Amino acid sequence: MLRCRLSPAPLIAGLLIASAAVANASEPRALVELFTSQGCSSCPPADKLLGELAADPSLVAISLPVDYWDYLGWKDTLASAGHSARQRAYARVRGDRQVYTPQIVVNGLTHALGSDRSAIERAITVTDRNAAVMSVPVVMSVGSTSLSVKVAAGKEHVGGEVWLCPLARSVAVDIGHGENHGRMVTYHNVVRRWLKLGDFAGTDATWNVPLADLGDDIDAAAVLVQQGSHDKLGLILGAAFAPVGRQTTQVSEPATNNR
Repeated sequence: MLRCRLSPAPLIAGLLIASAAVANASEPRALVELFTSQGCSSCPPADKLLGELAADPSLVAISLPVDYWDYLGWKDTLASAGHSARQRAYARVRGDRQVYTPQIVVNGLTHALGSDRSAIERAITVTDRNAAVMSVPVVMSVGSTSLSVKVAAGKEHVGGEVWLCPLARSVAVDIGHGENHGRMVTYHNVVRRWLKLGDFAGTDATWNVPLADLGDDIDAAAVLVQQGSHDKLGLILGAAFAPVGRQTTQVSEPATNNR
């Protein structure tokens, strides 16, 4: 399988003296979303690459396992029907009907083969030319019992939604059947659930989320500020990432676009 296709239908965290922690992050230039599947033989190279992208402090890189290849003989243990719906929603908005694995969507605007680093970099460069992309500052602070998210007004005052994605930073799966039978594959920054914090109206906003609401299997979180709605997805206005489990603060300033 060259690639699986569905037919049309720097983060730096450090502890401060007295238990607070501050991280200075470089300006994020992109959110990259990898749509992947344990049942796709073309996906493991993309899963490995996503781990490398996740180590880049200028990127917020997340994995969204899909469920539409489960019929091939192995039910993906991390998949969500919501991830499949999100991928299809992107294709509808783009109008190209391109739904496949491994697929990376960059800044909500364009897509690339998930194992092609050069294509992904080109997509980042192209989307960076849009003034609204990554124009909204996001600050995440993790305390002993709660996570605080602050979203500031951006250069482009457009409406959208603010989502919190609890993540599992590294999940090793021993695949027992299907096209990847016998392989151990590690998945990075896997989205385990979606929590809508609220709507974005171009003004400052703050939310506090109990850590207990994130789930027991969580050791990181990402925040997405996205234009549009969950079924009519737009570009990414802002994003941030922070580890969970110790007190940290991650500051995400708007990226400087080269225009």
